[in-house]
Amino acid sequence: MLGILYGLVPLMAWGSIGFVSNKIGGDAKQQTLGMTFGAFVFAAIVFAVVRPPLSLPVFVIGFVGGLIWSAGQSGQFHAMKYLGVSVASPISSGGQLVFGGLIGVFVFHEWTKPIQFALGFSAMVLLLIGFYFSAKRDPANTAGLPEQHEPVRGMIALAYSTLGYVFYLLLFNNLSALWFHLTFTTLTILLPMSLGMIVGAWLLAGGRVKMGAAVAKNIPVGLMWGVGNVFFLLSARAGGLAIAFTFSQLGIVISIFGGILFLGEKKTRLEMRYVWLGVVLFIVGAIMLGIVKAQ
Repeated sequence: MLGILYGLVPLMAWGSIGFVSNKIGGDAKQQTLGMTFGAFVFAAIVFAVVRPPLSLPVFVIGFVGGLIWSAGQSGQFHAMKYLGVSVASPISSGGQLVFGGLIGVFVFHEWTKPIQFALGFSAMVLLLIGFYFSAKRDPANTAGLPEQHEPVRGMIALAYSTLGYVFYLLLFNNLSALWFHLTFTTLTILLPMSLGMIVGAWLLAGGRVKMGAAVAKNIPVGLMWGVGNVFFLLSARAGGLAIAFTFSQLGIVISIFGGILFLGEKKTRLEMRYVWLGVVLFIVGAIMLGIVKAQ
């Protein structure tokens, strides 16, 4: 029960990042930089309180991971501008789960049992169908399009966003141990990662970001990200990785309906049917992947 309660925090925190940041405002560069500042503040507080052991190799891995993460987050914010939060979020999450899962299976051999392959591939199919319907538009609906509606640029942004997110996770969860024989906790890696996030966000913006209210207002978004990380760890410890993973992925439901309810992303009756079908498939697929991780 405690694991589930802890798991609700990353569900709400991570699921709210997209629509909260877009409600606050600013361009994608300002959103990304402001969020990284907030992540650094949170990480610095955690480091000062917990004082986890931090070696130079772990610092370097964390910093590089933060650089890669910034590409993922920047791409996601850009995609939200071009496609809308309720469309970009499910495609982004589905892409991460499926692409990251396939790499884990075929490169790192994370599945070894027949039941894992059966459930895992079935879950991926459900996720693919789910994010297709979640993002599917009614051709008659032009009122629900974002101001900067550019589907091609949105999909390009989602492509490099997915690569960024997947490879930073692979670096922390697989490559750091396999290549560098390093192990560390989430609390240990937070500070160097947050520094890499800031540098990455600045470099991706070409050193040209309009500093001001929009950046400052997005700092709490980074705090939300940090709180989600800590409670994900607490959820995994209290209830197991399956519960923590499943709940963290279900944040996509918050993103979809947050975009519709709070950002005015209008949906026709047909599109709402698509959304509900996609959400149900996402939930079932995430639960199945959680079961696979528990095997």
